[in-house]
This record gives sequence, C-alpha cells and structure tokens, in this order.
Amino acid sequence: MENNDMAIEHWLIDHKDFPTLEIAYSGERLAGVDEVGRGPLIGSVVAAAVILDPAQPIEGLTDSKKLTARKRETLDSQIRERALAFAVAEASAAEVDALNIYHATHLAMRRAIDGLTPAAEYLLVDGNKLPGHRLPGQAVVKGDSRHCAIAAASILAKVARDAQMVTLDMRYPEYGFARHKGYPTKEHLAALAAHGPLPDHRRSFAPVQRQLALL
Repeated sequence: MENNDMAIEHWLIDHKDFPTLEIAYSGERLAGVDEVGRGPLIGSVVAAAVILDPAQPIEGLTDSKKLTARKRETLDSQIRERALAFAVAEASAAEVDALNIYHATHLAMRRAIDGLTPAAEYLLVDGNKLPGHRLPGQAVVKGDSRHCAIAAASILAKVARDAQMVTLDMRYPEYGFARHKGYPTKEHLAALAAHGPLPDHRRSFAPVQRQLALL
C-alpha cells in the first residue's frame, strides 16, 4: 500500500452498519465536508470543510452528535491546531428563506470548501448529494460516522453554530437558545408564541410563519 493510501485508510472509521468506504482518490488534499443547522427555526446553517494532516492524527473523531459539548470543544481546538486546512462558513437565515434550506445548505458548504488553504482536490460530503462544487468528490451517507475528515467538519460546524446560539441566548434569554440551540422544542415553540419571532428567525419555516400570521 502506498503512503497516500495508508494516509486515507488511517482516517476511515469502522462503521458496522455500512461496508468499508471506497474512496476514488489517493492524495492528501481530501476535504471532509459537513453542515449543522438544517432543522432549527432560527439562525444560519453552518458548514465546515477539513483537510486532515496524516502526520498529526487526532484521536476520537466521530459524529459530533455522539460527543459531549466538552469533548467537541476539545476536538475543535485540536482540529484547528493540527489540520492541514479548515474553513467554517454559513448561509444566513435570510438566505435560507430566499433559497430554501436545501440550497442554502449547499451554498454554505461551497463557501467552506472555497475557504480552504491549501485548496482541496477531492471532497467527501456527508449525506446523499454533492453541493454542486466544481471539485470532484463523493457523497457519503452517515459520513460523519465513517470518515474522520467528515467527522472533523461536523465538529467544527457544530461548535461554531452552538456558539452562535449561546450568543443569541445572551441577547434574548427568554427564548432558551443555549439549551435547545434553535430547534423546535416545546420550550422554543412556547417562547415563540409568547414573545413572537425575532429578526434571526427563519420566516419560511412553518412554526415561524404561523406566528407571523397572528401579528
């Protein structure tokens, strides 16, 4: 096995529910891409792209949802210190409303990919669709549990978006954003009904639309 192949194999995560991931690329500038924030009623959708460094392995990379907040923050720091390249980007709530969440998510991913220095040569994107970037790549279902570069991207995106929600919580503590992170929980829906939508709420999402109709 060549050195580059060994580097790629090093970043595979053993996932018992899926066959071994076959990657049609053998270089070192492979970027994992993932997003966080498709489901919330408020704020940006955030994407990240990461090119890991085979010479600086990071232990414990996996789907960000499987990690505690403290572990995510520790890994976030390690990724930023050790990766060959990383970038975090977003599409705003206004762009979500204008484009729809699907297209806004892909816009955020393309922005993250374009932010990488050095640039990526190949993409591994979490999900079942590529984001329409000019670079070659492949979509990987459950990719954040199957490849460390995608897992690293999921961690950066999750930490960044959670930080945005904490900041929003400090401005509007009555909504509870630090706890539910903008997802449509009972707490969030009750606050939305009691206090109305904020400028950062996604007006194209049904629960927000319903409250706007009552104003």
